[in-house]
Amino acid sequence: MYLTKFSFPGQEREYSFLMGIKRTCYDSFYPFQVLDKRRLESLDFEPVTILYGGNGSGKTTALNVIGEKLGLKRDTLYNRTNFFEDYTALCDYTLSGNLSRDSRIITSDDVFDFMLDLRTINGGIDQKREELLDEYLDLKYSHFQMKSLEDYDQLKRVNAARRRTQSRFVRESLMDNVREHSNGESAFLYFTNKIKDNGLYLLDEPENSLSPEKQQELAAFLENSARFFGCQLIIATHSPFLLAMKGAKIYDLDEDPVDVKRWTELTNVRAYYEFFKKHEKEF
Repeated sequence: MYLTKFSFPGQEREYSFLMGIKRTCYDSFYPFQVLDKRRLESLDFEPVTILYGGNGSGKTTALNVIGEKLGLKRDTLYNRTNFFEDYTALCDYTLSGNLSRDSRIITSDDVFDFMLDLRTINGGIDQKREELLDEYLDLKYSHFQMKSLEDYDQLKRVNAARRRTQSRFVRESLMDNVREHSNGESAFLYFTNKIKDNGLYLLDEPENSLSPEKQQELAAFLENSARFFGCQLIIATHSPFLLAMKGAKIYDLDEDPVDVKRWTELTNVRAYYEFFKKHEKEF
């Protein structure tokens, strides 16, 4: 456990702040007027805490506010408005231990950018491979003759081409290709690379890009990270596989006021249950 409690401004403090603003031309006061709609004033945390809710419920906002207040690392920018610093200044938190350097917030944008980077690397390697294939043919059938020591490196290249097959020449001349992962594999790889031992991690809808099988693998990885490797996890999700994680404390941000529930009581989990129950005979 690192973070034990986090407090948000609440309706009265938000109202007092907004009444003190003289200008009225702002399109949005975000993150004000989001979490107070469900009267969310504080969160008490366990080793695994989950924020559940539909779109617009404020679970991503809560994670961004907590991450900003704690100064956690993140890989991509997020929606910072003119009032973000004002809002986080009104927040407070309690720590039971020092945060490690590896502690961070991980969002869907982080994972998406990582997948794009892998594709870019592979694209560059593929282009280099094509260039080496052409170079091999030029070297192998050239009539090169060494005239001075300056030609020595070129002579080695010519001899290498003549002594090797085309595939071996290319393979030895080219760095190993980064494995082309599927989106789900790349996303899963990102989480396993970023989540180290002994840290606080905020995860925003980590199930994005993951198949049901991969979501279950991620849930097992996260459970083990919290149970055996000293990690504390705060997760925003509506994935039933992550909601079912053992020992997780779940806040339902769709309730007014926000309430703690068992995963089997949540609306979208019940929707899945009713759907499969209805079609049970087809299995």
